[in-house]
Amino acid sequence: MGKEVPNTRLRRHRRRRRRFLKIFMLIGLVSFLILGGGLGYFAWKLSDVAADTQETLDRGQKSEKREEAVDPKQDNISVLFLGVDDRSGELEGRTDAMVLATFNKDEESVKMTSFPRDSLVTIPQHGEDKITHAHAFGGTDLAIQTVEELLDIPVDYYVKLNFDAFIEIINALDGIEVDVPFSFTEQDSEGNHDAISIQEGRQHLNGEEALAYARMRKQDPRGDLGRGERQQEIIAALIRRSASISSIRNYDEVLTSLEKHMKMNFSFGNLISLHRYADSISDIERLQIQGQDLNLDAGYYYQLNDQSTQEISQELKAHLEIDVPENQDNFQSNEEESSNQQAQSNEW
Repeated sequence: MGKEVPNTRLRRHRRRRRRFLKIFMLIGLVSFLILGGGLGYFAWKLSDVAADTQETLDRGQKSEKREEAVDPKQDNISVLFLGVDDRSGELEGRTDAMVLATFNKDEESVKMTSFPRDSLVTIPQHGEDKITHAHAFGGTDLAIQTVEELLDIPVDYYVKLNFDAFIEIINALDGIEVDVPFSFTEQDSEGNHDAISIQEGRQHLNGEEALAYARMRKQDPRGDLGRGERQQEIIAALIRRSASISSIRNYDEVLTSLEKHMKMNFSFGNLISLHRYADSISDIERLQIQGQDLNLDAGYYYQLNDQSTQEISQELKAHLEIDVPENQDNFQSNEEESSNQQAQSNEW
C-alpha cells in the first residue's frame, strides 16, 4: 500500500498537467503543450510570457457590443486569432490568417470559423476592401472592429503572433503529421521561391514546411477556402502531436520566442480560467462562411455569401448566448434550401 499512494498522486499530477497545458495550445492557436518537465516551472514561465505579451486595446477591455466587460471565469467569450506576416517583432502589416473562436462555459464547447484573407468586407473608415488589410490600416483594434461589424458579435479577446513563433513551436514538437491533398512547391519564410517542396499523401512536416502548407494558396484549386481548411488542419495536427509525446525539446527557447513574437489581451488568470475547455479541445466545431470568386478592376476578391454570413453570425450568437431577434425574415424557411447554402461544419 505504501507505494500506491505516491504512484496515484503522480498519475493525478500528470493528468492535471496534461489538462492545463492543452489550454495553452488552444489559446496560442499554434502554440504547444509541455507534457514533460515540471509544471511549476512551466507555469512560472507562462505567467512571464502572459505579462510580457499583454497589450490592451485602444477601446479598452470591453467590446462596444457588450454592456459590460466579460470574464472567462464566468462568461461565454470570443477570441480572435491573428497570424501576421511580420518578422520584425512589431507584429504589424497584413494578416495571413484570421480565425474567430467562441467558448460556451455551460456546454464547455468551442466553435471556430476562419476568414479568407481576400474576403471583400466593409472596413470601418476605409470602405470595402480585403479583410487582410484591416490590420494593416489600423492594427488590432481595426481588425477586431471589422470582424465585429461583419458578424455582428463582440470580439472579447485576441491573440496575435507571427511566423517565427509558428516555426519554432512546430520544430519544438519535432514536426506534425498532415494529409497533403496534392503536391506543390512554395516559398520559405525568407521569401525564397520554390524553396519548399511538399508531396501528396501523408507527410511529416517541420516548421518551415508546415508554414508553407498553411500559407500556400495560388496552387490550391479551392483558393482561400482550401488554405483556411489547411490552417485549421494544422491546428488539429498540433493538438494530436502534443497529446502523443512525453516530452518537448527547447520549450524554454520557444516561450522566450513567444515573448518577442506574440501579443494578446489575456492575463495569466484568464488563461488559467479556460481549463474547463480542455476536454473539448479535440472536438472543436469548425464553420466555414461560403462565397465565390470575384474579379474586379482592382484585383481578385472573395465575395462572401450574405445568407451564409448571417447563418454563421446567428450560430455564433447562439453559442455566446447573445439575444437573437425573433424575426428572421432574411433566413430561408425551407430546410433543404438552407442546408445547401449554410457553412460547412466539421468536427476534429
